[in-house]
Amino acid sequence: MSIGLNFDFRQIATSSMILFAVIDIVGSIPIIIGLRNKVGHIQSEKASIVAAIMMIAFLFVGEEILNLIGIDVNSFAVAGAFIIFFLAIEMILGITLYKDDAPESASIVPIAFPLIAGAGTMTSLLSLRAEYQVENIIVAIVINIIFVYFVLKLSKRIEKILGKTGISIIRKVFGVILLAIAVKLFATNINQLF
Repeated sequence: MSIGLNFDFRQIATSSMILFAVIDIVGSIPIIIGLRNKVGHIQSEKASIVAAIMMIAFLFVGEEILNLIGIDVNSFAVAGAFIIFFLAIEMILGITLYKDDAPESASIVPIAFPLIAGAGTMTSLLSLRAEYQVENIIVAIVINIIFVYFVLKLSKRIEKILGKTGISIIRKVFGVILLAIAVKLFATNINQLF
């Protein structure tokens, strides 16, 4: 029995864009620099690998966890649409609706989780799972983790090149993309509930 892999460039591109906007690693550069200044060193490799493992694992077992507590993927996708919507509002308006306490050390905990593989990312993964092939989402995760790794490695340089204005513009552009994605996700999955 052969396993058919349905790689679809459009699905990979869309999933990559959604994850890129939700992870918002470029917008997190000020946080990363603050952490680096506080603790001296960020373990880029470890943080990236752990985040990738968490995301791929959640992609496979997330649905089973939901089934255990009696929630279907479509309901979770609608809830995910709301989270993505509020993340987008934060990015566009430059406001903070929710913020975790400042992390104590820059190891796996603040960077891999919740900065990279946080609640928004996990919700987005299950929402994507409701619409796209798993293999395309995994490729999107890998693309994003490679990008995250380079951003963590080169955060100081990136901040110097982009400046505060550049980072702010990128956040707002991705905020608008994220808002459109949230609306589409909501519209696609809300029909399945009724």
